[in-house]
Amino acid sequence: MEFLKAIKSVFSAMIGVQKADTLREDFSKKSAMPFIVAGILMTILFVLGVYGIVKLAIGAL
Repeated sequence: MEFLKAIKSVFSAMIGVQKADTLREDFSKKSAMPFIVAGILMTILFVLGVYGIVKLAIGAL
């Protein structure tokens, strides 16, 4: 459950809609590891998504 909250928080932060209360709550956590793992995972998914869109766009030419 903690990891799912970390993924939600990282996703919100990536698109810029994270609330200040959520940010304070995240910084009060004992361990940063779920946020680090979620951040790396979300970054990989973002890069793969951009890569896939570019491949589709190039293929359409």
